[in-house]
Amino acid sequence: MLLVHGHPRTGATWHRVAPVLVEAGFHVVCPDMRGYGRSGKASLLADHSQQSKRAVAADLVTLMGQLGHDTFAVGGHDRGSYVALRAALDHPRAVTRLAVMDGVPISEALARCDARFAHDWYHWFFYAQPDKPERAISTDPLAWYGGSAEHMGEEAFAEFVAAISDPATVQAMLEDYRAGLGVDREHEDADRAAGRAVSCPTLLLWSSRDDLERLYGDPLAVWQPWAEHLRGAIIDSGHHMAEENPQDVAAALIEFLV
Repeated sequence: MLLVHGHPRTGATWHRVAPVLVEAGFHVVCPDMRGYGRSGKASLLADHSQQSKRAVAADLVTLMGQLGHDTFAVGGHDRGSYVALRAALDHPRAVTRLAVMDGVPISEALARCDARFAHDWYHWFFYAQPDKPERAISTDPLAWYGGSAEHMGEEAFAEFVAAISDPATVQAMLEDYRAGLGVDREHEDADRAAGRAVSCPTLLLWSSRDDLERLYGDPLAVWQPWAEHLRGAIIDSGHHMAEENPQDVAAALIEFLV
């Protein structure tokens, strides 16, 4: 199984989930996606497409093939859920199952954007601005993002701090959001216009103490047009479910995969 982290985490966010999956008999790959963590930083393009979910998904499908996994399940959290969705849509022969965690498609979020969304998720729009977000974040990255060794685990926290302290990584993570409001939305709009949907079994997990239900009502209803075979479950946690309730996340994934 390929597990794709969200913003501003690295592949280490799965360090409490992956061993449980391995014990259950799965091969698990937890990379830093393009631009994040210790991964390479692509040259910037005017339309930010170097950080598009299509480009990142293609990276990860190539990676899995190089590791000998021509078919695999993929799970993504937060921004990683958009990459996982794109992998399933663009590479249906490779992706056998899709798990998305604490996210709805970018185009769906933007179509439902209201004053509450703009207030609570202001960072989507701030991060899309040129230059100023980099300057604000890099002044004191840990104060901006938060996080602690107690919450994340000492090694994962150390990796996280190193990542957010690298200006090149901060810029690449912001490019993720800039692509989201432009080229990524265009790709999703094209999918819907063409009637494309995920054909493999799909699992949606959302946190009981995050805001998916408050923003969208029934998250499954939002996802229904995007996945032909959809199921869902609530995880008792805040947003970072893999760190806060890894046992239930792993159990839900194992049940889905077997």
